[in-house]
Amino acid sequence: MTSQEYNEYVAVHGTVINDSPEHRFMHKASQEAIRITMEINNSYHTPDELRGLLAQLTGMEIDSSVGLFPPIYSDYGKNLHIGKNVFINMGCKFQDQGGIFIGNGSLIGHNCVMATINHDPDPAKRGSMTFRPIHIGKDVWIGANVTITPGVTIGDGAIIAAGAVVTKDVEARTVVGGVPAIIIKHID
Repeated sequence: MTSQEYNEYVAVHGTVINDSPEHRFMHKASQEAIRITMEINNSYHTPDELRGLLAQLTGMEIDSSVGLFPPIYSDYGKNLHIGKNVFINMGCKFQDQGGIFIGNGSLIGHNCVMATINHDPDPAKRGSMTFRPIHIGKDVWIGANVTITPGVTIGDGAIIAAGAVVTKDVEARTVVGGVPAIIIKHID
């Protein structure tokens, strides 16, 4: 199985059953992501070198306008899509197997967590997982220590206040905050 085949499987089926061939592939692919993120996180790299390592992690070209302050963590990497003029601050964690799409011009604050996976609620099936992608629009500002849960879409120009837990879609040009995040105001 290739990363592309796995991504397509997850996009179509939305579920990976414990100990299935897809589950075993996921764990094997995670080892590569751990190796690359350890390389990123454990020695100094120039901005160009960091973009090269991000390209290895994602399997995609990373634009020269992308900025990253390590450390960064990903349990897969091959379904993390980073637009142009994106800045990712220290300590961010991307559980991207379900797909994370970060739009152009977005700013990701310290220690953000983006999680695209849920486990089966039935204890007998807890090793099985469901996947839902996260979509971050253009020019979004995500504050420090934000958690974004599976299936959330954040509209263009939105602001997510520090410490928020985003469990529902966020309209464009809206400020949200809190646990769970609620609308604070609309941006004129």
